[in-house]
Amino acid sequence: MDRPQPPTLLIVAQAGRLTYEAVLFLASLRQAAPGWTGRVVLAEPLPGPLWPGDPGIDDDEARALLIEMGAEIRGFDSLHFGAAYPHGNKVEALSVLDPDEPFLFFDTDTLITGPLDTVAFDLDRPSASMAREGTWPEIQLYGPGYTETWRAIYDRFGVPFEPTLDLAQPDEHWERYLYFNAGWFYYRRAGVFRADMLRVMLGLRDDPLPELVCQSFDPWLDQVALPVVIAGLGGGRPGPELAGLDGDITWHWRALPLLYARASDAQLAAFEELTAPNRIKRVLKRYEPFRRMIYQNRGGKVRALFDQTRLPRPERALRSRIKRERLWLR
Repeated sequence: MDRPQPPTLLIVAQAGRLTYEAVLFLASLRQAAPGWTGRVVLAEPLPGPLWPGDPGIDDDEARALLIEMGAEIRGFDSLHFGAAYPHGNKVEALSVLDPDEPFLFFDTDTLITGPLDTVAFDLDRPSASMAREGTWPEIQLYGPGYTETWRAIYDRFGVPFEPTLDLAQPDEHWERYLYFNAGWFYYRRAGVFRADMLRVMLGLRDDPLPELVCQSFDPWLDQVALPVVIAGLGGGRPGPELAGLDGDITWHWRALPLLYARASDAQLAAFEELTAPNRIKRVLKRYEPFRRMIYQNRGGKVRALFDQTRLPRPERALRSRIKRERLWLR
């Protein structure tokens, strides 16, 4: 029996770091998932009133390499967020797809490390990454607590709250509540997902709830909206069929110093193999933080700071140690 057509793979890139992360992403896809037959669309923000300049990819050699590796580059208008909240790009970028097009979004700071084509996506049941920490909300001394905060959001947008709870977790523990990292997410209709995300994100930003008066939405706005939208569309936490995402098939490395700090020996060897070919090296070296971290051994100095079998938690402890040693480059 023929396999169903895979969803369109969507990433966002613009001038600067995201250009070179996109090169790594495409190179890893072609190396680790040669069986992937789906389209790869790279969405690029266009100049407009919400950007102080042209945010598009400004490295012609990098652009040519992305196209050579199979990316279809499409521009989109930033109508709601732009430079004030660049995380909004991943939602506005869905406009480059047909409204009924199934999609799988990844942040560019992700590597494909296994056969992505073998993942059994149920496109009718959206989900997103669980590679997250309890970053939102930040509970204040006199409340409200997690339940009151999250319930207020679900009630505002007419989505049932109780079915989203993980009852195996204790009351008022952050993991009891549906919370995702927006590093990957998917659904069967790009237009519906985009419209729902914009409705929730703009509603929270422009008409804030009293329960959220002490909460910050920068950079968390997309991650606050994501569980409400996914639950409203009939989705939820990823099932075992998606275990390879944030597992053996994808790796959300987030920042190069964190990659060198947290990678297993096998992951680091694969990364070094990925960045060694001259056509990749020539482009990545054009971005100074990548040149210094990858090709001038700044990454090796970061790695020497940590025992990879006993890494500190949470992530901010890693960041703080690297910054104290003046090795943080991104």
